[in-house]
Amino acid sequence: MAGAVLPATVAAAAADPVVDERSVADLQATMTAGTASSVDLVRAYQRRIAAIDRKGPTLRSVIMLNPDALAQARALDGERRRGRIRGPLHGVPILIKDNIETADRMPTTAGSLALKDNMTRRDAPVVAALRAAGAVILGKTNLSEWANIRSTRSMSGWSAVGGLVRNPYALDRTACGSSSGSGAAVAASLAAAAVGTETDGSVVCPSSVAGLVGMKPTIGLVSGVHVVPISHSQDTPGPMAKSVADAAALLSVMAVPGPGRRDYAAGLSRAALSGLRVAVLRPDMTPDLAAKYQVALDVLKAAGAVLVEVERPKLEGLGEAELLVLKTELKADLDAYLATTPAAVKTRTLERVIAFDTANAGTEMPFFGQELFEDAVKTGGLDDPAYKAARAKSLRLAGVEGIDAMLKTARATVLVQPTYGPAWLSDTVYGDQYGGPSASELPAVAGYPHLTVPMGLVDGLPVGLSFIATKFGDATVLGAGYAYEQRAKARVAPRYLPTADAGPGLDGVR
Repeated sequence: MAGAVLPATVAAAAADPVVDERSVADLQATMTAGTASSVDLVRAYQRRIAAIDRKGPTLRSVIMLNPDALAQARALDGERRRGRIRGPLHGVPILIKDNIETADRMPTTAGSLALKDNMTRRDAPVVAALRAAGAVILGKTNLSEWANIRSTRSMSGWSAVGGLVRNPYALDRTACGSSSGSGAAVAASLAAAAVGTETDGSVVCPSSVAGLVGMKPTIGLVSGVHVVPISHSQDTPGPMAKSVADAAALLSVMAVPGPGRRDYAAGLSRAALSGLRVAVLRPDMTPDLAAKYQVALDVLKAAGAVLVEVERPKLEGLGEAELLVLKTELKADLDAYLATTPAAVKTRTLERVIAFDTANAGTEMPFFGQELFEDAVKTGGLDDPAYKAARAKSLRLAGVEGIDAMLKTARATVLVQPTYGPAWLSDTVYGDQYGGPSASELPAVAGYPHLTVPMGLVDGLPVGLSFIATKFGDATVLGAGYAYEQRAKARVAPRYLPTADAGPGLDGVR
């Protein structure tokens, strides 16, 4: 179906600076030149959110605007006038996923009405670092409620607080999850970049289906303190942006001091693929996705990469081991987090959250239940031998016998494969219905870095190319991804179509 539904009101203020499809560097250059201020940018994004997110396509990607954003921008503009520039993010508006605490006058809900009063007034370390670097906290993004850990039959992108996030490429398609709002918002240019979180796929999937660069860092590189948790073994915040350079600029600020931290943006080079041995996985996929993937591989080869085909080992029992780890850590970690919330929050344990959902089933469980929550409360705790065995097994299978083994076989530094297939339909009856390739499991469980970069469109819907390396190989995947991105130039802006632009459809089919 042709034709966009983008409203004319998006250009409500003729004096607004252009923010559509602008990078962090573009916005910084605009402020440096004096043609726009941080206040101008905040107002332009606020108007765009009103036109696109609240009206028009109604993406529902932004769960709340920060009432203090303009004040922050004015203060940063004042610093600029006095000659103080904090860095590449100075005055740049960004969005934060609503399971990450900020000290602004906004609650951190994880999408659940049980946390509607969770106004902690404290910055997660990752937010504090971004704020110290001059970023303006524009608001919070919608997400799959509780970061998609409540049910195996969930519908990605839905939360009781924010409703269903819609994909800006085709409004009936999923924005994936759980960082659904962060992905849709950045794709729609409602902020220059955003911060998501991932336990398994929650940064790279919404980035892939929204034509973005998304980075799941090495576990421990970015602090997860004051983030509503699932699993201390696998949770991490990660940047989501339109380019590798923007993602690298954010990660440079977000990373904690330690062995892996560096200026990732400064190290980017178009020559990063020259002579680099790359292990190539070819999972089962549709012919259209396979063709798009082959084009990407040809780009890698033309850039000087040495491609070596590998096969994924069997890794029997990995999924079951990972799930036991997640459920056990969810009970322990969420109870510990809820105990630190303000007194206004009455759901101070997972058991009380379950009771709240049951009592408010009409608003909290209109589409799917909470069987994973119910399973989690029955787990045996962090000292349970079954949990410890599952964690050891999952690490061994995903790391030593998985990614490490494939890289060793190929004598390669980086592993590539399609991140996911195109976005599937949002389905309130059956939930997420997807059976295509997924690159997220192994790096998520092993704790290794995982970068997705736009690979183009399949049937009008974005798909991504994954770059995976071993622990603290974050600079390596960013470098390889950048070298690919600069040649492929595969990102396509969204058109806000009602449905996927996939040809003539079923008209005339008998």
